[in-house]
Amino acid sequence: MSNPSNYQSSATTAQEAVKTIKSGDRVFLTGNVSVPQKLLAALVEYAPNLKDVEICQALTVGATDYVSPEMEGHLRVNSMFISANIRKAVQEGRADFTPVLLSEFPLLFKRGILPLDVAIVHVSTPDEHGFCSLGVEVGLTKSAAESAKIIIAEINDKMPRTLGDSFIHVSRLTHIVPVSYDIPELAMAKEEGAEIVQKIASHISGLIPDGATMQLGIGNIPDAVLKYLFDKKDLGIHTELFSDGVIDLVNAGVLTNARKSLHPGKIIAGFILGTKRLYKWVDDNPLIELHRTEYVNDPFVIAQNERMVAVNSAIEVDLTGQVCADSIGPKLYSGVGGQLDFIYGASRSKGGVPIIALPSMAIMKDGTAISKITAMLKTGAGVVTSRNHVRFIVTEYGIADLYGKTIRQRAQALIDIAHPQFHDELKKQARDLHYL
Repeated sequence: MSNPSNYQSSATTAQEAVKTIKSGDRVFLTGNVSVPQKLLAALVEYAPNLKDVEICQALTVGATDYVSPEMEGHLRVNSMFISANIRKAVQEGRADFTPVLLSEFPLLFKRGILPLDVAIVHVSTPDEHGFCSLGVEVGLTKSAAESAKIIIAEINDKMPRTLGDSFIHVSRLTHIVPVSYDIPELAMAKEEGAEIVQKIASHISGLIPDGATMQLGIGNIPDAVLKYLFDKKDLGIHTELFSDGVIDLVNAGVLTNARKSLHPGKIIAGFILGTKRLYKWVDDNPLIELHRTEYVNDPFVIAQNERMVAVNSAIEVDLTGQVCADSIGPKLYSGVGGQLDFIYGASRSKGGVPIIALPSMAIMKDGTAISKITAMLKTGAGVVTSRNHVRFIVTEYGIADLYGKTIRQRAQALIDIAHPQFHDELKKQARDLHYL
């Protein structure tokens, strides 16, 4: 394809492109807000002609037709992170979950542990040299696409052209489907529990020094932290994802990336989730580089950033410091994501600050209040960050620094930041366990 502007001459329809997929194939599906909508819909339509096609993915945003009960025997999802739209299918046994560190997700394909027949990707229009950008989702997609025998791509004129290790040449695309639709928006901030979230964010901001490089995981708390950083100087970003909140810090001259010890002057990430404002801002912006997740999330790369701050969330934390973030008891809920990558990377960083943040209490559907600081994790709960890796735990009631502390000291520090209505019960349980 000598003239990249002529790519439409070799274009096809989504319906024709998915016919390349054969029964028994393993297919990678680009995720996050970059899910190729037309191709996925066409695959669902074609699915009755297929048997035992495995779809490998991480978090996806959008339609769930491809995990509906009608797809059984035709399409089966194997997810390395359980997003809300496939959670029911996984919990009912109609979809699979493969536990893996996000830093190692692309390596499953690259190293042939999970050989890929097909990759379904979503890219920008090619530039004058024929290179398409993977846009808003580079980290998990770049290596997967390179590892597949066949690449089926939606080329979208509304996909931002992000820079970094983010390009694939149009000649590498086996089938091209031109599309034109807006990238889905996913705003981070939500109103529920806003006061508690703000208190937690305020505590976290006090742990962030000037010149820090930050990773902010997914969710309300990491996003809220950004609003408390306008009095800081020369902050930087090295993170698996970021959202709209970063823009205001850049515009305010706070987020300069000037003191980063790795990639100074650049925001480094694997993917982005946000609104149209963010997608417009990242388009062709040399401040931002998106890279492969096996690089961005490598703890030994992360650790090269001095004053590395990692902020991640949890479902529950026990009195010894074990962090559960992927299940509710034995019921699979999400996945490890990048939590351990960044907690360990930050702990190895010079002046690093690894943080787990969570509200002290949860209200169940029946109105019952439960403590998220618990004497023991629920039976069957998964330990995402071990008691050996953990350092700062933050709730709306304060900060517990567990590093170098005995179990007795940890138990007391965690009870101190638990919701006051659970203090007496937690103390009794701690004494019964001989922690206090």
